[in-house]
Amino acid sequence: MKNRIITISREFGSGGRTIGKKVAENLGIPCYDRELIHKIAQESGFAEEYIQDAGEYSPGGFLASALSNRSFGPTNEDYFWEIQWKIITELAEKESCVIVGRCADYILRDKADCLTAFIHASMDYRADRIVRVYGEREVSPQERLRDKDKRRAAYHRFYTDMKWGDAKNYQITLDSGKLGIEQCVKILQMLY
Repeated sequence: MKNRIITISREFGSGGRTIGKKVAENLGIPCYDRELIHKIAQESGFAEEYIQDAGEYSPGGFLASALSNRSFGPTNEDYFWEIQWKIITELAEKESCVIVGRCADYILRDKADCLTAFIHASMDYRADRIVRVYGEREVSPQERLRDKDKRRAAYHRFYTDMKWGDAKNYQITLDSGKLGIEQCVKILQMLY
Protein backbone atom coordinates (compact mmCIF):
# COMPACT_ATOMS: atom_id res chain seq x y z
CA MET A 1 0.00 0.00 0.00
CA LYS A 2 1.57 3.27 -1.11
CA ASN A 3 -0.47 5.65 1.04
CA ARG A 4 0.84 7.03 4.32
CA ILE A 5 -1.65 6.99 7.19
CA ILE A 6 -1.56 8.65 10.59
CA THR A 7 -3.72 6.98 13.22
CA ILE A 8 -4.50 8.89 16.39
CA SER A 9 -5.76 7.22 19.53
CA ARG A 10 -6.46 9.61 22.38
CA GLU A 11 -7.66 10.11 25.89
CA PHE A 12 -10.93 12.01 26.08
CA GLY A 13 -10.27 15.74 26.35
CA SER A 14 -6.61 15.55 25.29
CA GLY A 15 -7.22 17.30 21.97
CA GLY A 16 -6.47 14.28 19.80
CA ARG A 17 -9.32 15.02 17.40
CA THR A 18 -8.21 18.67 17.08
CA ILE A 19 -4.61 17.60 16.52
CA GLY A 20 -5.66 15.09 13.86
CA LYS A 21 -7.77 17.65 11.99
CA LYS A 22 -4.98 20.26 12.06
CA VAL A 23 -2.34 17.77 10.90
CA ALA A 24 -4.56 16.66 8.02
CA GLU A 25 -5.38 20.23 7.05
CA ASN A 26 -1.71 21.25 7.07
CA LEU A 27 -0.71 18.18 5.02
CA GLY A 28 -3.61 18.59 2.60
CA ILE A 29 -5.03 15.13 3.28
CA PRO A 30 -8.44 14.08 4.65
CA CYS A 31 -9.12 13.43 8.31
CA TYR A 32 -11.64 10.77 9.26
CA ASP A 33 -13.22 10.90 12.70
CA ARG A 34 -16.97 11.39 12.95
CA GLU A 35 -17.04 10.74 9.19
CA LEU A 36 -16.35 7.08 10.01
CA ILE A 37 -19.52 6.91 12.11
CA HIS A 38 -21.45 8.39 9.19
CA LYS A 39 -20.00 5.81 6.79
CA ILE A 40 -20.75 2.93 9.18
CA ALA A 41 -24.33 4.24 9.57
CA GLN A 42 -24.78 4.40 5.81
CA GLU A 43 -23.53 0.87 5.32
CA SER A 44 -25.32 -0.69 8.29
CA GLY A 45 -28.62 1.19 8.19
CA PHE A 46 -28.39 2.04 11.90
CA ALA A 47 -28.60 5.58 13.34
CA GLU A 48 -25.31 7.42 13.85
CA GLU A 49 -26.09 8.04 17.55
CA TYR A 50 -26.57 4.32 18.11
CA ILE A 51 -23.31 3.48 16.37
CA GLN A 52 -21.39 6.09 18.33
CA ASP A 53 -22.71 4.69 21.61
CA ALA A 54 -22.11 1.08 20.54
CA GLY A 55 -18.52 1.98 19.68
CA GLU A 56 -17.91 3.09 23.24
CA TYR A 57 -18.99 -0.08 24.98
CA SER A 58 -17.18 -3.36 25.13
CA PRO A 59 -19.45 -6.15 23.94
CA GLY A 60 -17.86 -8.40 26.54
CA GLY A 61 -18.83 -6.21 29.49
CA PHE A 62 -21.32 -7.18 32.19
CA LEU A 63 -24.22 -5.19 30.73
CA ALA A 64 -23.67 -6.57 27.25
CA SER A 65 -23.52 -10.11 28.61
CA ALA A 66 -26.79 -9.61 30.44
CA LEU A 67 -28.55 -8.16 27.38
CA SER A 68 -27.20 -10.31 24.57
CA ASN A 69 -26.08 -13.86 24.08
CA ARG A 70 -23.20 -14.47 21.66
CA SER A 71 -24.20 -18.12 21.31
CA PHE A 72 -27.00 -16.89 19.04
CA GLY A 73 -24.48 -15.21 16.77
CA PRO A 74 -22.70 -11.89 16.41
CA THR A 75 -23.99 -8.80 18.22
CA ASN A 76 -24.68 -5.45 16.59
CA GLU A 77 -21.30 -4.30 17.94
CA ASP A 78 -19.59 -7.19 16.14
CA TYR A 79 -21.42 -6.25 12.95
CA PHE A 80 -20.28 -2.62 13.31
CA TRP A 81 -16.71 -3.81 13.96
CA GLU A 82 -16.68 -5.72 10.67
CA ILE A 83 -18.03 -2.72 8.75
CA GLN A 84 -15.59 -0.39 10.52
CA TRP A 85 -12.68 -2.74 9.62
CA LYS A 86 -13.76 -2.75 5.97
CA ILE A 87 -14.22 1.04 5.76
CA ILE A 88 -10.91 1.87 7.45
CA THR A 89 -9.04 -0.61 5.24
CA GLU A 90 -10.68 0.82 2.10
CA LEU A 91 -9.84 4.41 3.11
CA ALA A 92 -6.19 3.48 3.67
CA GLU A 93 -6.06 1.76 0.27
CA LYS A 94 -7.67 4.75 -1.43
CA GLU A 95 -5.67 7.69 -0.05
CA SER A 96 -3.24 9.05 2.49
CA CYS A 97 -5.19 10.32 5.48
CA VAL A 98 -5.46 10.81 9.22
CA ILE A 99 -7.80 8.47 11.08
CA VAL A 100 -8.85 9.35 14.62
CA GLY A 101 -9.89 6.53 16.94
CA ARG A 102 -11.92 3.46 15.98
CA CYS A 103 -8.92 1.13 16.59
CA ALA A 104 -7.45 2.16 13.23
CA ASP A 105 -3.93 1.61 14.60
CA TYR A 106 -4.77 -2.06 15.11
CA ILE A 107 -6.82 -2.53 11.95
CA LEU A 108 -4.04 -1.14 9.74
CA ARG A 109 -1.07 -2.61 11.64
CA ASP A 110 -0.11 -5.03 8.86
CA LYS A 111 -1.84 -3.36 5.93
CA ALA A 112 -0.53 0.20 5.63
CA ASP A 113 2.41 2.50 6.12
CA CYS A 114 1.18 3.97 9.40
CA LEU A 115 2.40 6.45 11.94
CA THR A 116 0.54 5.42 15.10
CA ALA A 117 0.15 8.06 17.79
CA PHE A 118 -1.46 8.22 21.21
CA ILE A 119 -2.37 11.64 22.63
CA HIS A 120 -2.70 11.97 26.39
CA ALA A 121 -2.61 14.66 29.08
CA SER A 122 -3.07 15.05 32.81
CA MET A 123 -6.53 14.76 34.34
CA ASP A 124 -6.43 18.45 35.34
CA TYR A 125 -5.58 19.62 31.82
CA ARG A 126 -8.26 17.45 30.25
CA ALA A 127 -10.92 18.42 32.81
CA ASP A 128 -10.25 22.10 32.18
CA ARG A 129 -10.27 21.57 28.43
CA ILE A 130 -13.60 19.72 28.23
CA VAL A 131 -15.25 22.49 30.23
CA ARG A 132 -13.68 25.24 28.09
CA VAL A 133 -13.99 23.62 24.66
CA TYR A 134 -17.06 21.39 24.97
CA GLY A 135 -18.92 23.13 27.78
CA GLU A 136 -19.10 19.81 29.67
CA ARG A 137 -20.85 20.51 32.96
CA GLU A 138 -23.47 17.76 33.44
CA VAL A 139 -21.29 15.66 35.76
CA SER A 140 -17.93 16.39 37.28
CA PRO A 141 -15.37 16.68 34.48
CA GLN A 142 -13.09 14.14 36.15
CA GLU A 143 -15.94 11.61 36.38
CA ARG A 144 -16.80 12.15 32.71
CA LEU A 145 -13.13 11.68 31.70
CA ARG A 146 -12.75 8.48 33.71
CA ASP A 147 -15.97 7.06 32.25
CA LYS A 148 -15.11 7.85 28.60
CA ASP A 149 -11.53 6.59 28.95
CA LYS A 150 -12.69 3.41 30.69
CA ARG A 151 -15.16 2.67 27.89
CA ARG A 152 -12.58 3.38 25.17
CA ALA A 153 -10.04 1.14 26.89
CA ALA A 154 -12.56 -1.71 27.26
CA TYR A 155 -13.64 -1.47 23.63
CA HIS A 156 -10.03 -1.40 22.44
CA ARG A 157 -9.06 -4.35 24.66
CA PHE A 158 -12.07 -6.42 23.57
CA TYR A 159 -11.47 -6.07 19.82
CA THR A 160 -7.68 -5.85 19.72
CA ASP A 161 -6.50 -7.71 22.83
CA MET A 162 -4.08 -4.82 23.32
CA LYS A 163 -3.88 -2.37 26.20
CA TRP A 164 -5.19 1.01 25.04
CA GLY A 165 -2.73 3.81 25.80
CA ASP A 166 0.23 1.52 26.46
CA ALA A 167 3.22 3.29 24.89
CA LYS A 168 4.65 0.08 23.39
CA ASN A 169 1.57 -0.21 21.16
CA TYR A 170 2.23 3.12 19.40
CA GLN A 171 5.16 4.62 17.57
CA ILE A 172 4.78 7.86 19.49
CA THR A 173 2.88 9.12 22.51
CA LEU A 174 2.47 12.85 23.06
CA ASP A 175 1.41 14.75 26.18
CA SER A 176 -0.73 17.54 24.74
CA GLY A 177 -0.98 19.20 28.15
CA LYS A 178 2.80 19.62 28.38
CA LEU A 179 3.60 20.12 24.70
CA GLY A 180 0.50 22.02 23.62
CA ILE A 181 -1.79 21.26 20.69
CA GLU A 182 0.30 23.16 18.13
CA GLN A 183 3.56 21.45 19.09
CA CYS A 184 1.88 18.03 18.83
CA VAL A 185 0.68 19.00 15.36
CA LYS A 186 4.22 20.05 14.34
CA ILE A 187 5.76 16.82 15.66
CA LEU A 188 3.30 14.58 13.79
CA GLN A 189 3.74 16.59 10.59
CA MET A 190 7.51 16.30 10.89
CA LEU A 191 7.26 12.51 11.36
CA TYR A 192 4.87 12.12 8.44
